[in-house]
Amino acid sequence: MPKFIVDCLRYLWAAPNTVLGLLFASLLMLTGARMQQVEGVLEVSGGWLASRLARYSGFAAITFGHVVLGYSAHALQQLRVHEHTHVRQAECWGLFFIPAYLLAGLWQLLRGRHVYHDHPFEKAAVAAECRHFKRLPQAVITNGQ
Repeated sequence: MPKFIVDCLRYLWAAPNTVLGLLFASLLMLTGARMQQVEGVLEVSGGWLASRLARYSGFAAITFGHVVLGYSAHALQQLRVHEHTHVRQAECWGLFFIPAYLLAGLWQLLRGRHVYHDHPFEKAAVAAECRHFKRLPQAVITNGQ
């Protein structure tokens, strides 16, 4: 199948998540955020709303389909590999990505584990970062001492 067709199918499959991301991106843009396109992903960062979210929730970046929202351009640069891994996950899971992500977090909570650090989607994103930057995951470093 031609690459163009495959790319269109990936974007279509992830489109429900992307539409949600575009809605949130619009809110950030109204409060002064800036956007850029990186490797087929719309990255939106900064603005008053993003800074408030960061201050009160610990928000640094979040992915919705092919849209990544970040606290700042610097945060997005630092988290690009991690967040773009979530973009690839959204391409695989499509419409089911957000429910699967939330259910996987709930499953970790019900098992008495950490909702974020033990989350399989997050572990995959951290592993991608480690491969990209050629470093060991923090858990291996911590557990190995």
